Formats: sequence, C-alpha cells, structure tokens
Amino acid sequence: MDDYRDHDAVGLAELVRDGQVTPAELLDAARARAREVNGRINAIVVEVDPPAPAGGGDGPFAGVPFLLKDLGQDLAGYPTSGGSRALATTPVTENATVVDRWLAAGLVVFGKTNTPEFGAKGITEPHLFGPARNPWDTDHTPGGSSGGSAAAVAAGIVPCAAASDGGGSIRIPASACGLFGLKPSRGLVPSGPVAGEAIGGTATHGVVSRSVRDTAAMLDVLVGPSPESPYLAAPPLSPYAGEVGQDPGPLRIGVWTGSSINPDPHPEALAAARESAALLTSLGHEVEELDAAPFDDAALARDFLTSWFVYVAHAVAEAKAFGGAGDGGFEPDTLVMAALGRATSPVDFVRAVESRQLAVRRMAAFHQRYDLLLTPSTATPPPRVGALDLPPALQRAQRGLIKARGAGLLRFTPVVDQLISENLGWVPYTQLANLTGLPAMSVPLHWTPQGLPIGTQLVGRLGAEAVLLRLAAQLEQAQPWWDRRPAL
Repeated sequence: MDDYRDHDAVGLAELVRDGQVTPAELLDAARARAREVNGRINAIVVEVDPPAPAGGGDGPFAGVPFLLKDLGQDLAGYPTSGGSRALATTPVTENATVVDRWLAAGLVVFGKTNTPEFGAKGITEPHLFGPARNPWDTDHTPGGSSGGSAAAVAAGIVPCAAASDGGGSIRIPASACGLFGLKPSRGLVPSGPVAGEAIGGTATHGVVSRSVRDTAAMLDVLVGPSPESPYLAAPPLSPYAGEVGQDPGPLRIGVWTGSSINPDPHPEALAAARESAALLTSLGHEVEELDAAPFDDAALARDFLTSWFVYVAHAVAEAKAFGGAGDGGFEPDTLVMAALGRATSPVDFVRAVESRQLAVRRMAAFHQRYDLLLTPSTATPPPRVGALDLPPALQRAQRGLIKARGAGLLRFTPVVDQLISENLGWVPYTQLANLTGLPAMSVPLHWTPQGLPIGTQLVGRLGAEAVLLRLAAQLEQAQPWWDRRPAL
C-alpha cells in the first residue's frame, strides 16, 4: 500500500507500461485503500464496475485507477446524482465528453465522489450521502464542490481524481486538502454532449492531484473541442506535460488579500499569501502588494449569485423533468436558491451576465502590467463540518415558506444573507476566474499550526496555463508538498 501511494498517476502508468505492475494489482490497491479509509471520510459514494477492459488500453494513463465526480461527469448506465435525491436512481444513457476522454486515456474508473447538491456550495455536505470529511482533520470539510474527489486524493485512494469548477470547486477543495488544483481557461475543455457551455461558460472540468505533472498530463488528455462545442478554443502550442520543469522566467505578480465579502480574512489565509509572496520573491520574481483591488469583488459577488440562483432554479426544473421528483427530492437550501432564481427578473439576470465584461476589462488592464494575480485561495482554513448550517430558527422559517410556496419572499429575510455568507464568506476569491474565464490555480504551500492546509491562488491571463504550470512546478521543487500526508 505504501508503494502504491508513493507514486503519482504518471508514475503508476509508467509502472504498467514497464510491466512492473498490472492494472488489476493497481485497482486492488486502490480499492483496499478505499476500504481502509472511506468510512471515515465519505469520499466515494458510488461504486462502479470499470467500464474499460482491465488492461485499460494503450492510453497515457493505461491501468491507473480513477474516480469521477458525481456531478456533470456522466457515465452511461449509472446515475449522475449531483448530490440530489431527485437524480439518485435514474441512470444516464451516454457518457460525458470528458469521461470518454478519460476512458480513452486508459484510466480505470471504479467510483464516483461526493458533492453538494448540484455543486451549489463550497462545502460537501449533501443530505443524500452525508458529509465528506477532510483527511487532515475529519471534523473539518474538504471543501466543495469537488470535496469528495479532493478527500480521496489526499487520503491516498487515488493520486489524481476528476473535479470541476464553476465558482472555485477545483481550487477550494485543493486548498482545503493540501493538493494542486488548476481551473483551465474558458472553452479549453469541452462540456458536451449535453451542455455546450456549463453554467453559461463559467464552469469547466479538470482534476485535483498531488503532483503538478499529473495535472499537466491530465490537461493534455482533456483539451480540445468536440463536434458539439459552441466555439473553437486556441489549442496549446505544445503539450502541457512538457511545460513542467521549464523555467517560467521572471514574472511580475500583484498581491491582493482584501475582500469586501469577508473584510477580515483569517490570519492563516494572510500568512499563506505572505509566505508565498516571499517564496516567489526568493525565486527571482517581482512581487508587489497592490494598493487597490484590480476588480470590484462586491459587484462580482452579486453578479455571481444572481446568475447562480437562476442556474439552480434551472437545475431543479431539469431534475424534476428527468427523474420525476417533487420538491421532496431536494434539500431546503436548494429550494430556497431555486426560488430566489425564479424571483429574479430576466433583465436582472441578463444584467448580471453582461456586467461580467467589466471584470474582464479590468483584469485585462491588470494583466497588461502584471503576469499574475496572487490571493489566498480561501479566506479561512477549512470550516468544521456543519458550521455553515442555517441556525434552527431560520431553518424553521425556511421550511415554512417553502411549504407555503412563499420561498421567493426569502430575499427580504436574513436567510439570503446567510446563504451569501455560507456560499462565499470563506471563499470570496475564486469566483473571479470563473466569471472572467481566466485560468487559475491553487498551490499547497501553507499549513496552519493545527495541521490544516490553506492554499495560495494565482490567476493568469486567458490561455496562460503553460505559465501557471511552469510556475507551479518551480514552487513544487522549491517547497515540496508531495511527502506531506495526513495521518489518516
């Protein structure tokens, strides 16, 4: 087991190619580790019979065990629950495009991972499956919405797992679990065949991993349009895997740690950013503290949540049509968000979508002067499981209004403020990259005195994945995190 956990996905694939280990042996090791730890972290919620031959074909990851996220990553013959009771028993009939690409790469899918209902929170505590827990401290969340995937990787079940990111859902759990997580540029990875652009182009697929080279090689597997893609994204000039180990050159990096959503970030979040800035300076980069935010994060949060609530309303309606569920198939918080979405006027929704362009323009101006923006990945260390639940009195008010079909009135109550705090209070930094389409990564460079990870986010220009990967590999070499493992 220790030998299995000593290798990343690229390393395991090399062992298979060299004949030193068989895919069946790797799958046995992954399942054995899952049996050992999954009862404590609740990362894997669906077991899958590998849909590919045991040999995994001849792809770059042939024979390597892998986990899908149970949201937007359809595997034919299995439900994609999205963490919702409404979809938990209805199988899908075709694979998602990214799933086909992972299978073609030879990955052996043996499970699906825990996620909040419809990925609508930065924590992973669905009523359907129960909370996922952080391997570094199981009293705390692994983040969300790719929390189950991140917990599985941090616990050593797999070296790399599927994830997706619509508001930080790769970077938040990567930060919470001490992993590397990269959100690619808009349009680089396809969303089909069901969705042309997931959540209006703000969401994308990717992975969470323990090594930078795994993420780079996985990105090579995923990039490029499919026939149903709505537009053609510029392909990389060379494979991303080849960027790892290349000199990024001296970069100019602007640092911003403020947040109008959370005006008092935790000292450990500030320490993570400060220490990362010092490390980057020591590596020859020009790092400068910004006098003001390069974008209006309060306006960005309003735009994000306005469109997010409308998306949740659409997701609930689609789930009801697909699975035949009524309101009883959904969590109260989801029904509230859906009601707020339905209460949003079409003009307000279009305004929220169109006003993203202001953030795009401001970040374009920022990137004329700086190569990267550095922020903490999250404003606090990972919260305790259950810490973001609504207080009992608000839960009762919530249930009463839902029952009376008056949930839209909740926009005039403290419930909305609580939902905003719950969704964005500890994660105010990540939505920028989604709404602007920019690539961004969380790098694990800091642990609190209590042993909880908290990452550093770096946001690049559109199409700057190569720069981010080169820099991440440089940081990985300068301050290695591979051997840091939870005691689980």
